[in-house]
Amino acid sequence: VCINVHNLSLPLTGQDSILEPLCFPERPACSCSAVGVQSGGAELLVCLFCSESVPTQQKDALLRHLLLEHKLVIADVKLIADLAKYLLYWKGRFMEQSLTDFCSVIKTNSTGPVEKQEEYFLLCDVLPEDRLFREKLQQKRLEEVLEQQQREREDSSFHRLCMFCNEEFTGNRSSMLNHMAREHSFSIGLPDNIVYCDQFLDTLQNKLDNLQCLYCEKTFRDKTTLKDHMRKKAHRRINANNHEYDRFYVINYLELGKTWEEVQSEDDRELVEDDDWSDWRAHPLSAVCLFCEHQSETMEQIYTHMKESHGFDLHRLKTELNLKFYQQVKLVNFIRRQIHQSRCYGCQQAFDCRADVLRHLEAEGHMMALPEASAWDQPQYYFPTYENDALLCTLSDSEEDETDTTEHGEDVPVIAEDISNLRDIRQSSVLGQLLRSTCK
Repeated sequence: VCINVHNLSLPLTGQDSILEPLCFPERPACSCSAVGVQSGGAELLVCLFCSESVPTQQKDALLRHLLLEHKLVIADVKLIADLAKYLLYWKGRFMEQSLTDFCSVIKTNSTGPVEKQEEYFLLCDVLPEDRLFREKLQQKRLEEVLEQQQREREDSSFHRLCMFCNEEFTGNRSSMLNHMAREHSFSIGLPDNIVYCDQFLDTLQNKLDNLQCLYCEKTFRDKTTLKDHMRKKAHRRINANNHEYDRFYVINYLELGKTWEEVQSEDDRELVEDDDWSDWRAHPLSAVCLFCEHQSETMEQIYTHMKESHGFDLHRLKTELNLKFYQQVKLVNFIRRQIHQSRCYGCQQAFDCRADVLRHLEAEGHMMALPEASAWDQPQYYFPTYENDALLCTLSDSEEDETDTTEHGEDVPVIAEDISNLRDIRQSSVLGQLLRSTCK
C-alpha cells in the first residue's frame, strides 16, 4: 500500500515530538487544510489504549501522549470533523482486533541494531474503514451546520448594536450585516453564507473591545486611535489569513480535506470528458535554503546560494555518495529537522538558537560533514519536515536528469507536484453524497 501522508514527522527520540508538519512563512501552516471544527463544551478526548483523557482544548497533549507512550500517529487530525467521536470509535475497534490490522507500521533506525529499532503505527484514511468513518463524521457535521444555518435564516429574535455606530437592530441578522456593509464599508460576506453568526459577531466585538484592529490585528492605546487607524488604512475588514474565522463560513464544511478556496474555484462546467489542460500553468513556488530564510524560484539559484553563502554543495554530495532520489529526500528532511532543532547534523552538538548552530557549522567546517548514513537514511525522513518544502520537488534521480533540464531551460521554476483528480474528487465529495441522499 502506498501511503501519501504529508503532515507527519516521526521522532528520533522520546523527547523529539514534532506532532505536525512545520511550514515555511510564505504559507500559514493551517492553510493547507479545510476547517475541522471540533466538538466544543466539556467533551473529553480519550486515549485509544489507556484511561488517559483530556478536554477538547488540550488536543495536542493527547496526540503527544499517543505518540510518546503508544507510538501511534493519527494522520490529518485537522480534517477530522469530530475528533472525540473518532477516538471513541477506534478505541472500540482496537479492543476487537489487533492494532496492526488497521495501522501501517513504520520502523525507525531500520539498519541499526535491533535493540535501537522502534516501531510506530500510522492510522490514516488510506484504510477504507478510516476514510468512510471520517466521511460519515464530516457528513453529520455538515448536516448540523446546514440545520443551524436554516435556524438562523428564520430567526426573528436577533437583537444587537452595530459595532461601529451603536445603531440598534432587531429582527433578522441580515439587517445589521447589510447596514455595516453599506454604511461602514465593513462586510463579512452575505448573511446566507454565514453560520454561528452570534458567535462570529461576539468574536469581532471582543477584538474591538480589546482595541485590536480587525484586519492587521495590531493593538492600539484607545478607541479613538483604533477607529482612526481602521478608517485611514481602510482596515474595516477581517483578516483572511486568520483561520479562527473559518468555522463561521458554510463553504468550509462542504468537502472533506478542502479549503474554501479550492471548493469555490471548482466549476462543474469544466469537468467534461474532453478536458484540455495543455495551456495549464502552475504558479512557481519558492524553494527555501536549508540554512537561512533565503528563497529562490529556480533550482540553480537556490543551489548556488547554498554553495556560495554556506559552503554546502548538494550536487557534490549527491555525486560523491551516489545518492538516489529517495536518499536525497531523506537527507534534505534530516538536515531540515536538525537545523530547526538548533543541532549540528555533523557532530550532534546542540545550541540555543539557529544562528549559533550556523556559526558552529561554518567555524568547524561541518557544513559538508555528514554523519554515517544510518543516522539519516531512515524511513522517518521520507516525511517532510516542512510540508511546503519546494526544494524536495527539485531533486533528481541522476545526472542525466539535471543535464536534460538545463538544456531545455536554465531557470526552471520550482513547481509543486499536482496529483489531484478533480473528477474523482467531485464523485466522492461529501456534499454530493449528502445532496443525492436528500433527493432520494
